[in-house]
Amino acid sequence: MVVEPDPDLTGETHPGTSALTPAQAFDALYAFCAPALVRQTYLLTGRRELARESVERAFQLAWERWPEVARDRDPAGWVRAAAYEWALSPWHRFRPRYRHPEPPPSDAADRALMDALLALPAPHRRTLVLYDGVGLDLPETAAETEASTPATANRLLRARETVAERLPELSDPGTLHERLAVLASAERLRAAQPPAVRSGSERRARFWTRAAIAFTVALIGTTALTLRTAPTHYEPPVPPGETVQGVPPHVAPGPLSDKERKLRSKLRKELLPGPERLAPQSR
Repeated sequence: MVVEPDPDLTGETHPGTSALTPAQAFDALYAFCAPALVRQTYLLTGRRELARESVERAFQLAWERWPEVARDRDPAGWVRAAAYEWALSPWHRFRPRYRHPEPPPSDAADRALMDALLALPAPHRRTLVLYDGVGLDLPETAAETEASTPATANRLLRARETVAERLPELSDPGTLHERLAVLASAERLRAAQPPAVRSGSERRARFWTRAAIAFTVALIGTTALTLRTAPTHYEPPVPPGETVQGVPPHVAPGPLSDKERKLRSKLRKELLPGPERLAPQSR
């Protein structure tokens, strides 16, 4: 069964095609994609704040690489893939703000569907959202998830089976598509304004540029210091001492005898300045 894309999930309102500045073109793409993309990302994560953050981060990355994204065959798909990758990153579990679950949807049916989605493995959940939620066809879903078409079809079937086991009323793909759209639209999810996203991207780029410059300067300084203080020739290590047969080992002197102490006192008293240390005594 072919499912048509739903406006609530895909935002099928194309921006104008007149000549635009880079900022205007970016803002048009953002207005075209961001609202629906936040809802899609919410289906992937079950977290409202993470959904907004993922979309904002994806568009910041798009603004950093705007010439590449603007020339891409599908700029909306480029941003969607970046948002999904950020949202499904396993590193979020180590962030303090994401260690505790967010409040579930208020409607019981929505809670049951969200629990069923979050019970799926991340690749299966992403495939289900793209195919049954966004409305991509199988080859497009396979390309976006970087999997083969047979593997994508297998993930889709397994995801549908898992959801149908928990919610038998959603065994029909058409009904599942409608319920995904309802769940995505039930939450009031708003994306940031485009100028804020662009300024955040520019601040992030400046920070990493300055960090790279500081790291390069530190590396050059360390290299120069190493070259200045490094030895210029090879110095072989001193071998450890060995016992020679027939030669007694050198031992430290023991305590002085009375005769030796008297001689030492006499020598210290008779020290004279000049080249001679001892003055000869005539008998």
